Amino acid sequence: RELLDMTCRLANTLKKYGIERGDKVAIYMSVSPLSVAAMLACARIGAIHNVIFAGFSAESLAGRIMDSGCKAVITYNQGVRGGRIIELKKTVDKAVKNCPSIRHVFVAQRTDNEVQMGDCDISLEEEMAKADSVCIPESMDSEDILFMLYTSGSTGKPKGIVHTQAGYLLYAALTHKYVFDYQQGDVFGCVADIGWITGHSYVVYGPLCNGATSVLFESTPVYPDPGRYWEVVQRLRVNQFYGAPTAIRLLLNYGEEWVKKYDRSSLKTLGSVGEPINHEAWQWFYHVVGEGRCTLLDTWWQTETGGICIAPRPSEENAEVVPAMAMRPFFGIVPVLMDENGKVIEGNDVSGALCIAQPWPGMARTIYGDHQRFVDAYFKPYPGYYFTGDGAYRTKKGYYQITGRMDDVINISGHRLGTAEIEDAMADHPEVPETAVIGYPHKIKGEGAFAFIVLKEETAHTDCVKEELRAIVASKIAKYAVPDHIVVVKRLPKTRSGKIMRRLLRKVVTEQSSSMGDITTLDDPSVVKEILEAYQKYKEKSS
Repeated sequence: RELLDMTCRLANTLKKYGIERGDKVAIYMSVSPLSVAAMLACARIGAIHNVIFAGFSAESLAGRIMDSGCKAVITYNQGVRGGRIIELKKTVDKAVKNCPSIRHVFVAQRTDNEVQMGDCDISLEEEMAKADSVCIPESMDSEDILFMLYTSGSTGKPKGIVHTQAGYLLYAALTHKYVFDYQQGDVFGCVADIGWITGHSYVVYGPLCNGATSVLFESTPVYPDPGRYWEVVQRLRVNQFYGAPTAIRLLLNYGEEWVKKYDRSSLKTLGSVGEPINHEAWQWFYHVVGEGRCTLLDTWWQTETGGICIAPRPSEENAEVVPAMAMRPFFGIVPVLMDENGKVIEGNDVSGALCIAQPWPGMARTIYGDHQRFVDAYFKPYPGYYFTGDGAYRTKKGYYQITGRMDDVINISGHRLGTAEIEDAMADHPEVPETAVIGYPHKIKGEGAFAFIVLKEETAHTDCVKEELRAIVASKIAKYAVPDHIVVVKRLPKTRSGKIMRRLLRKVVTEQSSSMGDITTLDDPSVVKEILEAYQKYKEKSS
């Protein structure tokens, strides 16, 4: 009832300031009841919400607002995360300077600190207090847009993935109910941010559609200490816990006592999302957190799929769960593996490109403003099939194991990022004519970014340039996108047609230089030796 009241007041406030059915509204807020109400208020009046993760820079925010043509932004004066204050309103101010489509900025109060209010800024809570608490929901068509959410591709700028009303909600609700075995009265704890699809489907829409109690987690796994998740589990009697492998890998380093300090007997199901989970993290999550008595589900899905597509449950009662494997397709999901020639690979114990053979309700309908890119990215590679961008292995028993991306997309702490985005940002530095970024295995983040750069004639202040590059990436994208390593090379390994062979750079960084494979297509094969030497020198210097 409180959520409905908050949602209706917010919806009426949006209407008062000219937000109508079909208008786009950007939400740049940290996780909170009000940010959930903001999403639901948009849905209620038929406006399209575009939630932008509150860790993105002003430039990233402006790009997403402009691409989608948002009419308003809803934000907080400040955010609070892990003991730090995040200047949300200041970031919005900087962003909307370049966004002519924005008419109003609605500002809510998360802290008591004053922020500067301009002509188009509206104090959200003051307006909501005056608004009517009844707002009749707009009657929508099943294929009208519910929301859009930006995600990274292997090339170019982030794309606005479009989800519609009925199919998305149905799919979010069913996967929430059946994958996690949600029972009436359970407390569902998904610790994702609402800025990502996981937060949309398994913090907001799925659980609320099923009448569940959903936990909102605003903090970080290690604030005020590494027992934070388990303190929440004990205090709120959480029954299902859904989180990212990167957080589990981080917590694993702090030891078991932080987990064992708290009562986790309420837990029934554990879930992992956002990236493949490694065996060590799976075992720790299962044995230490779940005491070996909770079902642990490695769930595979994407922003584009709207909800979970492959997971060990639902299944026959007590069917086996293989550690660190997504295993079984959800109802109506028909996975296929394809070979290089676009033919379906039959049988088991085989690997190929993971595609889905028939439509399902939660699938994305388009990329906002660029349907051709949608067709090219997902349906051109294997005509008649949806191409996921991931590779997979089908085991002898016919289960699916996701093996990772097949394109230049990396997964840093569960955040999907095209290496091209980092390269584009670094290319803005006047001293750096060329860059190549690859993903490399990282103990906690899963993958990290590793950059190779070419400098203009002998630049003496290399370290200074590296620092500037880190700052550029942080301001153009976000802090998590900053490369962990930057190595200066004389030139990059290119084919005769000028394409950078990132495969070779990956071999160098993962120290498999003995098995470089075919390098005959390189313009000058001696470049390999140069890069190996530069890498060795960098390694010695770092250690």
